Amino acid sequence: MTRPAVSFEFFPPKNIEGSFRLWDTVQALAPMGPEFVSVTYGAGGTTRKLTHEAVDAIHKKTDLRVAAHLTCVDATRAETMEIVDGYAKAGVEEIVALRGDPPKGTGGFRPHAEGFSGSVELIEALAARGNFRIRVGAYPEPHPDAAHELADVEHLKRKFDAGAHSAITQFFFEADTFFRFRDACAKAGIEGPIIPGILPIENWNGARKFAAMCGTSIPQVVADGFEHAKDQAEADLLATALATELCDKLIAGGVEHLHFYTLNKPDLTRDVCHALGIAPKATLSEVA
Repeated sequence: MTRPAVSFEFFPPKNIEGSFRLWDTVQALAPMGPEFVSVTYGAGGTTRKLTHEAVDAIHKKTDLRVAAHLTCVDATRAETMEIVDGYAKAGVEEIVALRGDPPKGTGGFRPHAEGFSGSVELIEALAARGNFRIRVGAYPEPHPDAAHELADVEHLKRKFDAGAHSAITQFFFEADTFFRFRDACAKAGIEGPIIPGILPIENWNGARKFAAMCGTSIPQVVADGFEHAKDQAEADLLATALATELCDKLIAGGVEHLHFYTLNKPDLTRDVCHALGIAPKATLSEVA
């Protein structure tokens, strides 16, 4: 089996304990030789400063390529581009450009009066700078705000036309979900790379809620498996097996890059990488 490229998503820490957990995660997964790592924003841009600090720390203390998440929620154009200028000054060369989720309890997304209307405008502004590799989000299953079945494909096409270099999908649980989406994108004329997002299920209840929020369907066999798991050890074995099987099918179908949502808990992601034949290359101290 061909060894795929991998990348990992991290959360910014909210406290000292979270800082240690983030760094432990970076140390555990850096030896897998990721093509890049990304650091997320919270809903409504609530972790904007923390994201910037985490990106800066990883960029300075390791040689990992860091992609900073950037949204246009609750910010003016000037404020957003000030953050972009800060990343450029720090030497960060990749941005994951997203519309972003509104703050909880505020209803649907509403653009700031002086801000970007959505991800396409944000991508256009980043592309005009010319000094970033721009990654974007993609939904292999209908986004909760999608107006019709192909709305997500059409929107992704606009993102690529605006200047995106690659897309990372929301997580899903069946390889055919990704293949159908990939085929639809190709039919729509999308030629840029689409990287499947993989979520090893560390916490079943949390994953189930997250899936409901973002429109990800859960196969009955997956739900039954976790509902009947006797303890956390059995659940972890099931999660590793399911994620590995999904990745195997994706690789067999021509996928060359896998993006893992780590939730700052590296063990399952590392176990899946090992099962796929992705061996550690070096310790973090050797690549820092």
